[in-house]
Amino acid sequence: MAAPERFELTPGYTIARIENGTWQLSSGHTIHGGVDLADVNHAFHELVARGFTTFDTGDIYNGSERVIGDFVRELKAGRGAVSADDIQIHTKYVPDIDTLAQTDFHAVEQIVDRSLRRLDRDVLDMVQFHWWDYDVPGCVDVAGYLTDLRAKGKIRNVSVTNFDTDHLAELVEAGIPVVSMQAQYSVFDRRVERRMRDYCLAHGVALICYGTLAGGFLSERWMGAPRPTDPETRSQVKYLQVIDDSLGWDGYQRLLVLLKGIADAHGVAIANVATRFVLAQPGVAAAIVGVRNSRHVASNAQTFDFRLTDEEVARIRAFIDQYPTVAGEPFEQERTPGSKYRAIMRMNENEA
Repeated sequence: MAAPERFELTPGYTIARIENGTWQLSSGHTIHGGVDLADVNHAFHELVARGFTTFDTGDIYNGSERVIGDFVRELKAGRGAVSADDIQIHTKYVPDIDTLAQTDFHAVEQIVDRSLRRLDRDVLDMVQFHWWDYDVPGCVDVAGYLTDLRAKGKIRNVSVTNFDTDHLAELVEAGIPVVSMQAQYSVFDRRVERRMRDYCLAHGVALICYGTLAGGFLSERWMGAPRPTDPETRSQVKYLQVIDDSLGWDGYQRLLVLLKGIADAHGVAIANVATRFVLAQPGVAAAIVGVRNSRHVASNAQTFDFRLTDEEVARIRAFIDQYPTVAGEPFEQERTPGSKYRAIMRMNENEA
């Protein structure tokens, strides 16, 4: 199998173009059943041995930073194919919505220090900043506090997640050295294409994409299946909403047939084609693929064994362009009071 492609985010700092996502390890993610953490640890070892050395986590992904920290300690003890210095860990800083107005430098540094302890790192490779409510003042100031912690040597790169274009521009114009913007981006959710992508391209901000596989819906498992009435995870709840507001279940089924035909031509899976499509889009540095177990490690690795032809990319684009995507800017619906997207958000997870 081919080695994973890499992307240079900043001079001398490269990441794998598929990041190992850990939101699914959060204690609040799974609705039915739990996660086998021993198997997850096995998956981490398999992934880094194959070159998938970049991890995405968050301070509010309850438990996930500690799971990665345990893995880091194993690497430091020499139990792994790479050293602890050979992996990259991207976490987040997401202050609770109820405490936004009280967020000061001390509060930010406390959470950053907690992430350092949990992850067993001397410096955080990247902190991705999120602000729940733009009507609460302080967003630019708090981003500045992260920049101050970068100057103190606690953070290597400052980035953002789930910003809209106007507020990303506000940070950039204030001199915040934003390296990347993490946004939901898939064949269903193309909100970044309205304005965000062009702004990022013009200002040297890389796009890191999540939701690329729509919580597992972009797979052979769902071909010909009825719309589920009892979702297994919070991801499925969220991405069912996205499917409903874009292709609908019938259009989604037709898309699976299209992707399956392309996948079969390359000897890969639907998930590989869906990921390749997003990685082929302008400005995209990496896509995040969740790790819940070790079953899909070998399949994920196939993503770099092929490339979509221009004709295949055009066929996918022509199909999805027949349908709408979610309304508004990236994460706008998730911020809007009364929206069904906001209804499933948990906005006070940090102190928990």
